[in-house]
Amino acid sequence: MTFTRTYWAGALSVAAVGGIALPAVSDGAVVPVPSGQPVRLMDVITDRPATGLTYRFRFVAPDIAAKNGVMDMDAVQRDMIWLCDTYALPRIASTGPQPNQIVISLSDRPTKFGDPAPKVTQFFEGYSVESNACVWEPF
Repeated sequence: MTFTRTYWAGALSVAAVGGIALPAVSDGAVVPVPSGQPVRLMDVITDRPATGLTYRFRFVAPDIAAKNGVMDMDAVQRDMIWLCDTYALPRIASTGPQPNQIVISLSDRPTKFGDPAPKVTQFFEGYSVESNACVWEPF
């Protein structure tokens, strides 16, 4: 399997949804989510497993830490679907191959993709895209 890692350094281009411009998010800037927790984009990874094109949007969310985290699972899930619908989808090109899956991941600190990190709290959710919306797909 081949992975392509994209580090979005500097300002991201402005995306538009329904004619409404979304603000660019600078590398390291807090991405607003419904819970209000501080979430920052770590990187975006694309790959083509047998199931088709996948985009992995990886975020750092320190408030989910197991030892001192303040987030409940319902709030985390709401943030993740929000990140898929309002952050990831607008940043995927509307031309060319469309993803079969978008994976949103939150970790309490930066991690290297694919490396075991047993002391890091992490959540992953997979979504298919239907009618320009993310639909949760249980792993």
